Amino acid sequence: MALNSVNTNSGALVALQNLQSTNAELGVVQGRINTGKKVNSAKDNGAIWAIAQGQRSEISALGAVKDSLDRGSSVADVSIAAGESVSDLLVQLKEKALSATDKSLSTASRKALNEDFKSIRDQITTVVSNAKFNGVNLLDNSTGTNGFKALSNTAGSTIKVAGENLSLGGANVTVAAATTIGTATLATTALGLVNASIDNVSSALARLGTGAKSLDTHRTFVGKLSDALENGVGNLVDADLAKESARLQSLQTKQQLGVQALSIANSSTSILLGLFR
Repeated sequence: MALNSVNTNSGALVALQNLQSTNAELGVVQGRINTGKKVNSAKDNGAIWAIAQGQRSEISALGAVKDSLDRGSSVADVSIAAGESVSDLLVQLKEKALSATDKSLSTASRKALNEDFKSIRDQITTVVSNAKFNGVNLLDNSTGTNGFKALSNTAGSTIKVAGENLSLGGANVTVAAATTIGTATLATTALGLVNASIDNVSSALARLGTGAKSLDTHRTFVGKLSDALENGVGNLVDADLAKESARLQSLQTKQQLGVQALSIANSSTSILLGLFR
């Protein structure tokens, strides 16, 4: 470095430029350590940030899909539980109806069986009408058994669980609201209806179980897909903190050396004063 001017200190200028560059790098590293991200905004890397942002929107949308599948699973679970109760009640009705076919029964015994039969029969209506979750009832014919459609992807496609009518006098429970076993003949007729209802309800529950299984399977897949996307976004934008920590120590050392170099460069012009003593 030539010592011929007090107006221009080229050494100090070079030292200052290097120090500013080190400070800029140090700011970047500190930002990555503070946020845990190497790409925290579009300013850091516009292309990567745009890709990551698009995937974040997909992850958020998959959250809505999962919520819809959760609701669908809950609706199906409630329906299956109620359907199993209906099946149990039909088994009890079969016992009462079969007992009432015995022509040797006394009038009092037949009356007692008939009252039990009607009570159990009416419980089916109570169970079916209360088989609701979030206002959806897959078993009640009065509310329409159109089923439940849950979102299956972010494009709006759906998975449907079909409804099953388990109301009295319907397609599955052929026992009507007025069916009784007050006589041996009525009991024989009722027994046939109950047997058909048991078979129908078993088939309906099998279909509901298949629908519920499909929701659970797809919900598991959506959860795995969401996790994979989150890992992918992390690979794009997350900082390697071990590496950044090492860089931080290196840059802090460079910063201190830069400050010392600038101090030396600034003091070097004082040598010129010796020439004028």
